Amino acid sequence: MTEFCRRMLNDENDDSPAKCRERRRRRIRMRRLAGTSPPGSGQPSSHSGNENQTERKRMRTMSEMSDIPPAATSTSAFSGENMEPVGPEAALSETDSAEPVYGTISVSGRAREMEDTISVRTSLCHPEINRRRPLHFFGVYDGHGGPHVAALCREKLHVFFEGELTRVSCKTKNESGKGSTSRAEELEQEAEWEDRWTTVVTRSFQRMDEVAISSCPCGSLVYRCGCHSMEAALSGSTAVVAVVTSEYIIVANCGDSRAVLCRGGRAIPLSCDHKPDRPEELARIEAAGGRVIFLNGARVEGILAMSRAIGDKYLKPIVTSDPAITFTKREPEDECLILASDGLWDVLSNDLACKVASECLKEENNGGVASREDNARPLIEDEGAEALYPTRSVLAAALLTRLALGRKSSDNISVIVVDLKRSQLSNT
Repeated sequence: MTEFCRRMLNDENDDSPAKCRERRRRRIRMRRLAGTSPPGSGQPSSHSGNENQTERKRMRTMSEMSDIPPAATSTSAFSGENMEPVGPEAALSETDSAEPVYGTISVSGRAREMEDTISVRTSLCHPEINRRRPLHFFGVYDGHGGPHVAALCREKLHVFFEGELTRVSCKTKNESGKGSTSRAEELEQEAEWEDRWTTVVTRSFQRMDEVAISSCPCGSLVYRCGCHSMEAALSGSTAVVAVVTSEYIIVANCGDSRAVLCRGGRAIPLSCDHKPDRPEELARIEAAGGRVIFLNGARVEGILAMSRAIGDKYLKPIVTSDPAITFTKREPEDECLILASDGLWDVLSNDLACKVASECLKEENNGGVASREDNARPLIEDEGAEALYPTRSVLAAALLTRLALGRKSSDNISVIVVDLKRSQLSNT
């Protein structure tokens, strides 16, 4: 008994560097696990008491490392693998419902007010148009005239997407048991599939626009509140949204935020910026009775620096909320997807952003597809960095933001980096 007590005392007093590092690793791991949301929530879990204090300290430390204002910083990451079932009616396996790896950050930067927001909804739904398989929703919203409309988009646009998707019925001949199809029939089915998706996306943006122009920053409907009518009429937001499935990346863009795919070291833009001086946008604006005036850049009626946006009631119908939509089939060489507001793209080219992000992800992906337990642990040797960057996707988003700040970006900066290597493609 005496020997046992002596050993316990010796263990408690063992403050060797190795023991200290091990205890620190355990504390960091427990804090990170305590701060991670359940799979599928798409949002970090709330903290209280000591957890809030720990989170604030982490944000302050990150701000000191990357020159990011602590009050405007947010990062999140969820990890997993995405594999397809054998057939359209097959039950989802455990890996089907796993979450993708991604990192986000949103900062006010040098702007006086924070008007950007980010929305991530992993496993948003399992619609028939996607053969009952999960799809993941990522959105970046850059507000102007206040944060009101961007905040509404964060709260509601994914809800409208889910509602419209549940209304769509999409069964191909193969799925209906009618045998094989010819190439012409396959092309026809693909066109019909894209048409259905276009309808879903367009209706979702239209519904979002209706809510934006009828809501006041005070939270009430415009006709029910006592606020000045111009408070709601002057607010608007861009919206770039990516729906990621195991086979496709569907991007919808309205405004000058942007989505870029890094494929085999090349930057592939999946959206186009809606600037008023683009020939097709200029023609549309003039056909609607509007003008493009060059005042500190091309602006609609000398006011708005983009030709499409959600909200902006006073500029309807010149400024439309109709999104531009692209469909991109995923390939094995796809590395990552970057969605960001113009605070990043004003100072970084597509190529440079993809180079930085792919370099950040390279070390993590070189080890192959990891398990969920491995994904929860970053491949970063520095222990302080381990606490700040749970995955390399978070590190990539943070480094892109820091680079934009270093290049004197004067706007809010919001970035989402999705690691596409961690989602396995279908073999069928």
